[in-house]
Amino acid sequence: MSELNPYYALLLHMTMLLLTQSNRRSSRPRKSYINRFSARAAARFARRKAKIEVFWRRRQWMLALFSLLAGVLICRAIYLQVMDKEFLQNQGDARHIRTVTMTAHRGTLFDRNGEPLAISSPVDSVWVNPSQFKTEEANWNKLASILNIGRREIDDILTTRMSRGFVYLKRHITPEMTQQVKALNLNGVYLQREYRRFYPSGEVTAHLLGFTNVDDNGQEGMELAFNTSLRGTEGAKQVMQDSRGQIIADVENISLPQNGQDIRLSIDRRLQYLAYRELKSAVRRHNAVAGAVVILDVHTGEVLAMVSQPTYNPNDRSDLKADDYRNRAVVDLFEPGSTIKPFTIAAALQTGKYTPDSLVNTSPGSMRFGKYRIRDTHNYGTLSLARIIQKSSNVGASKIALTIPAEEHWRLLTQLGFGGSSASGFPGEVSGRLANYKTWKPVQRASISYGYSLNTTLLQLARAYTALGNGGVLPSVSFMPLTPEAMNRPINATERIISPKVARQVLDMLELVVKPGGTGTLAQVSGYRVGGKTGTALKSTGRGYASGNYYALFVGIAPISDPRLVMAVLIEEPRTGGYYGGQVAAPVFGKVMAGALRLLNIPPDDIKSL
Repeated sequence: MSELNPYYALLLHMTMLLLTQSNRRSSRPRKSYINRFSARAAARFARRKAKIEVFWRRRQWMLALFSLLAGVLICRAIYLQVMDKEFLQNQGDARHIRTVTMTAHRGTLFDRNGEPLAISSPVDSVWVNPSQFKTEEANWNKLASILNIGRREIDDILTTRMSRGFVYLKRHITPEMTQQVKALNLNGVYLQREYRRFYPSGEVTAHLLGFTNVDDNGQEGMELAFNTSLRGTEGAKQVMQDSRGQIIADVENISLPQNGQDIRLSIDRRLQYLAYRELKSAVRRHNAVAGAVVILDVHTGEVLAMVSQPTYNPNDRSDLKADDYRNRAVVDLFEPGSTIKPFTIAAALQTGKYTPDSLVNTSPGSMRFGKYRIRDTHNYGTLSLARIIQKSSNVGASKIALTIPAEEHWRLLTQLGFGGSSASGFPGEVSGRLANYKTWKPVQRASISYGYSLNTTLLQLARAYTALGNGGVLPSVSFMPLTPEAMNRPINATERIISPKVARQVLDMLELVVKPGGTGTLAQVSGYRVGGKTGTALKSTGRGYASGNYYALFVGIAPISDPRLVMAVLIEEPRTGGYYGGQVAAPVFGKVMAGALRLLNIPPDDIKSL
């Protein structure tokens, strides 16, 4: 009984004592009843005792099992901490170590004198983890106000991109915005360092340089043409993040970023500004639709300036339209009008049938080809080839073209680049159009002689004039400065398209155009001998020519005694102040060329005019 619970033992003892006292006073049958009760109680206690013994045995087994499991866990912990601690390290790293991209610095674009034209500056972009950012709903309006975005944009992120772990909220924010975002210290809001492109010259170089998108990829102009070299290669590194995803330490550089290559262009920013200023003024003064200017180095073909109107500010493209960033100097085709006549004359001179003094009867100032009529502004009578250029006679040029082989005329124009591309490498440059001579009818032979029935771009037209100033050699167009070795390369005989003698004869004719009696007197430059050719061409609508809509053109070379620069000017649809090339485009040439010759320290060759 000693193994029974003391409570039960005491209760049993008292019960037995009462029964014993009762038995002494009761009869013999009463004693028999008590004995039976005691036997049943003993049996119950025996069964209870057996259950208790089973309970203790199970308890001992459970304690043994738990002890065994605890031992296994302790052994495993010791193994991981001591023998295989790299596993736990990897698991921790997986939760706190991340691989992030290291942005490469985009190369800088410089002009030929080392002045920066396009630079990249470090800026921050804001991104969020939607699942974390959702807990900051009370501060969404504050963040939207700082970033100048609508609350709806934030709502869209949380409704359409909640499953993502990385969503940009705003790219390329200002330093002031960066400080304000940091001050909010919001959960799930992060900053990422990137680069933003800036253009110091703004709209002055917009069409030439183009621009980059938000991911720093070139989209237009030189930015697109040299995108691979400028962009560089991104790097990667491992960083440690805290529980909120903020970077708290750099762990390891996996690969270092390779910054983009700096590129020096052939552009002279000073000439670029001169051309931009005068072209913009002319377009406004004549209420024109558009305009373009190209300046080339006569001997190297380097592009020194290229501007278009209307223009845009590449630093702020919030309201940019596709038509605004079209570089009209390389993507717009037009019929060059009378600016093609010098090459008609050159083709005639090269046949040997003509000299500069050869005479052509242009009376009565018009000629007819069936239903087509070609005419001059006046009846000039008999003109020499030089005077045909000076007076810009359509009849004289047509009669000359009809007397020389069409194949010879076509071959010269083709060799000068008409009907093809300048191969400048400028993105989006279009090729000109010039039908094969075998398809030319007499009226086409005549119209091509004075600049109709063919299409060209302003860059292609300017390049063709370089051959006249370069002794008959046509240089390749380049947007990068040529090396001294390339500039001093011997000229191959096959590269000479026009003989030096004919090129000089045509140059002298071009000088007559800007002298009294010529059509381009407003292109004169004090102290310098200059020459050029005016052009006034009706604008084609695709279904004929629109009456009253013209292209006003002037292409000139300076100085004539030792040519250095070629400049082509195009004004599209001038509506006030005249529409002739000599009235509208020639003054732009005169003003820009005067400044360019002085900025480049080119000595005057006409001291008498000073």
